[in-house]
Amino acid sequence: MSQKEKLVAKLLSGTSDANFPFNGLCQYLKNLEFEERINGSHHIYTKEGVEEILNLQPNKKDKAKAKAYQVKQVRAVILKYRLNNQDENEI
Repeated sequence: MSQKEKLVAKLLSGTSDANFPFNGLCQYLKNLEFEERINGSHHIYTKEGVEEILNLQPNKKDKAKAKAYQVKQVRAVILKYRLNNQDENEI
């Protein structure tokens, strides 16, 4: 299993939301063809056909990690719209 596959599995399993890399989460959303808009530290993702707007920020204590509740929001959107079947190996 490649590192990219491990990251996707980690996201979808929900086993370590508090220890998820921020850049990996952003890259995964871009690969799922979400449009990214950056306003300061806020990375805002939208996609046609997806009602939710994902607003992500790095964790204050560890900027390399994503906030746990935002990882949960991303996972919920991916599962709700069944986006994990699209190019999940390309992070």
